[in-house]
Amino acid sequence: MRRPEALLVMDDRALRMQFGPDEDSRLRAIASLGETARVTSYDTPEAKARLADVEVLVTSWGAPRLTSEVLELAPNLRAVVHCAGSVRSLVSDAVWDRGLLVTNAVAENALPVAEFTVAAILMAGKKAPFLANIARKRRDDWSYLDEHGDLSNRDRVVGIVGFSRTGRQVVARLTVPGSGPETREILVADPFADAAAVADAGARLVPLDELLAASDIVSLHAPELPSTRNLIGARELALLSDGATLINTARGTVVDTAALERECSTGRIYAMLDVTEPEPLPASSVLYDLPNVMITPHIAGSLGTEARRMTAAALDELERYARGESSRSAVTREDMEFVA
Repeated sequence: MRRPEALLVMDDRALRMQFGPDEDSRLRAIASLGETARVTSYDTPEAKARLADVEVLVTSWGAPRLTSEVLELAPNLRAVVHCAGSVRSLVSDAVWDRGLLVTNAVAENALPVAEFTVAAILMAGKKAPFLANIARKRRDDWSYLDEHGDLSNRDRVVGIVGFSRTGRQVVARLTVPGSGPETREILVADPFADAAAVADAGARLVPLDELLAASDIVSLHAPELPSTRNLIGARELALLSDGATLINTARGTVVDTAALERECSTGRIYAMLDVTEPEPLPASSVLYDLPNVMITPHIAGSLGTEARRMTAAALDELERYARGESSRSAVTREDMEFVA
C-alpha cells in the first residue's frame, strides 16, 4: 500500500476529540504527514508549502472552505476525507469542478443523534424534562402531575420528519421487539422516501400535515436545505395537538423560531431543542424561561469519545484510497441537493 501525502485540517477542539495516540499512529501508518502535520488556516507559509505537495486533506470541524483560490495552491490534491458529518460548509463548486473525491462520516454521526433522539422521545412521553422544570419552583407540591396529560410511552403516535440516516435509525430503535416502546404507530413524512422502504422499517409514509396532526411526539430529521428552511412554521405548529412534543436534533433552520416562541408561550405544546436558529439563541429568547421547553447546547451529535468513531471511518476511507479501492461514503455534487 502506498502512503499518500496528507494534511490534517481542523481546529484544536476537533483534534483533541478525534485524534488520540491510536488514531495518530494509524494515520501515520497510512499516509505521510511531513513536518507540518496539521493546519487551521490555508494562509500561512507552512500551509501553502504543504498544499503544494498534498494529495489528501483529512478535515473536520473548523476546516476553512475549499475555495478555487485554495485549490490553486494544491495542484496534486485528489481527495478530501472528512472526519465529521456534513461537508456543505467545507466544499465549494470548485471542489466538484476539479473532480475531487469527497467522503464524510455522516453515517457514524447519525448513531449518537439517534440514541439521543430515542431517549428524548421516551422522556417526552413521560414529560420528564418539563416536570423537572416545574419541580424547581413547586418543590414539595406534586399536584402538577395531573396537569400534563397521560405520562406514558405506551400507545403513542410518533412522527419522524425526514427518513434520513438518523431518521431511519430512530425508527429502527423504536421498533425493536421487546425493547422499543409500545407505540401505536410510527409515521414518517419525507417527500423523497419510498413508501415500501418506510413500511419495511415498521412505519407508515404520510404527508407532513397528517403526521403533525396525528402525532403525540414529532421528531425532526430533515437536512438543512433552502427547501427545508422554516419547514415547521406557524401553520405547521398549529396542526400539533394539545400536549404534543416537538423534538429537534436536526438543524435549527428547519423550525421558524419566532413562530415556535409564540406557540410555546401559550403552553399548548412542548419542545425539546438540541438545535436552534440562531445558535445559541439570544439571551432575550422567551424559550429559555418556558417550563414546557428544554434546550440543550447541540450535544446530540458526536462528542468526546463518540467522535473517534467518525475518525475510524475516515481512516478506513483513507486506507481504501491508498489501496486504490472504491469509497464507501463518497459525497457528490448531486447529493448537496438532498442532504445536509
